[in-house]
Amino acid sequence: MDGALSLLANNLLVPTILFFALGLVAAVMRSDLSIPDGAAKVMSIYLLFAIGFKGGVSISDSGASAKLFAALAAGAVLSFVMPFMAYAFLRAITKLSRLDAAAVAGHYGSISIVTFVTAANLLETSGISSEGYMVAVAAVMEVPAILSALWLAARSRPGTRLDARLMRDILANGSIVLLVGAFLIGAITGKPGLAQIDQFIVVPFTGVLCLFLLDMGLNAGRSLLAHRREISGGLVAFGCVMPVVGSLMGFAIAVLIGLSQGGTFLFMTLAASASYIAVPAAMRIALPEAKSGVYLSASLGITFPFNLTVGLPLYAWISNCVV
Repeated sequence: MDGALSLLANNLLVPTILFFALGLVAAVMRSDLSIPDGAAKVMSIYLLFAIGFKGGVSISDSGASAKLFAALAAGAVLSFVMPFMAYAFLRAITKLSRLDAAAVAGHYGSISIVTFVTAANLLETSGISSEGYMVAVAAVMEVPAILSALWLAARSRPGTRLDARLMRDILANGSIVLLVGAFLIGAITGKPGLAQIDQFIVVPFTGVLCLFLLDMGLNAGRSLLAHRREISGGLVAFGCVMPVVGSLMGFAIAVLIGLSQGGTFLFMTLAASASYIAVPAAMRIALPEAKSGVYLSASLGITFPFNLTVGLPLYAWISNCVV
């Protein structure tokens, strides 16, 4: 038990997580601390570029394998299935309408790339290796959940459909394009390419992530304050329990595939996270009647802080004890 507590503390008391906590505290205090929008955008571009490129370099070194294709297929299927579980859970413990429950559920099959980046950084600082293709799994898990959410919404609102415009907007989402593009470039150029830019994407990475998570903490805290009247006890419970359920599903799949300890931790993190970028953008287009304050509060205001402060240490402990 002491070993488990020690591992949890080591994963929690790191600069990245503590800077996120600082942002939350500052928001609750209604501090005027802020990160300029332009700077936050540049940092998000940098993080996506760096994690995608390094993942591509890793897969170029190891090559394609059966585990790679199994992980990609498992990620896509899990992303499609989880919103149905989330929808049933929401309808059971909250008073959300079918439309709002469908919109919220879609966030919980897709992924939070920032949570994934933070988890990857925790592995790197701990000296634990992982499969580089987990970046590709993250990209694959962005879209299927949106399709599930729209199918669920169509049952409650006739006329909801996946048209060409929505599909284009989903696939052209900047985070997906940059992540996949950087991954492919890293895979093509390999270690020689990394050697040319390692001083840019390796050394400053953790510092940039700290500042970005400070901004995310501010945004999460302010979202909670702005939408506090729309947050019920059932929604809070869902936002904390659903990630754990997802992580356990991810753990079972990772063990079945035979992923390493680091790969299992990352797969659990992907299954546990909730989108607050790609899916909200799609919901605003496809389901404009859904309450954005509800689904943003659930994914960004509840699940994101839960994962960074409680979830990641818990998933690391599980992957360390069993794998």
